[in-house]
Amino acid sequence: TMPRPTNKTMLLAEIKKEREALEKLIDGLDSETLVEVIVGDWSAKDVLAHLVAWEQMCIGWYRAGLRGENPPVPAAGYTWRQLPELNQHIYEQYRERSLEDILKQFRESHQEILSVIRELPEETLFTPKQYPWTRDNLLASYFTSATSSHYRWARGEIRKGVKALVG
Repeated sequence: TMPRPTNKTMLLAEIKKEREALEKLIDGLDSETLVEVIVGDWSAKDVLAHLVAWEQMCIGWYRAGLRGENPPVPAAGYTWRQLPELNQHIYEQYRERSLEDILKQFRESHQEILSVIRELPEETLFTPKQYPWTRDNLLASYFTSATSSHYRWARGEIRKGVKALVG
């Protein structure tokens, strides 16, 4: 794993690098492959939907914090120990959506989270206890988890799954 970014420039560079690698992998796959089940019960499409959901949750926490709210993190009714259940819930929420729809959201959500990060001052990103919901963690850590480290994870899972598919 990469060292955690310690400034905004590093954070954005890492996001760009991992995102481009993931998009390159996705662009090299046809639509049949993208909807084939490769990771447990998930297809590559489901993995991308999972990324969209977490980017959107992260943006949601941030915006709630700006409004002076203390949002339930990771999600209402779920603790961090219940991530498998939450991820299953996300899968069920998105799985009926078309590949076209998911790919569109995959692009739009990424642009949205990037513009949120770009607008933030470095000290907001890298000073602990910015909002009640971040507790002792850096805001940057949440954005890293929802972007670069998540993209890297997704790429690994999809690559592995496609390899097994091809046999």
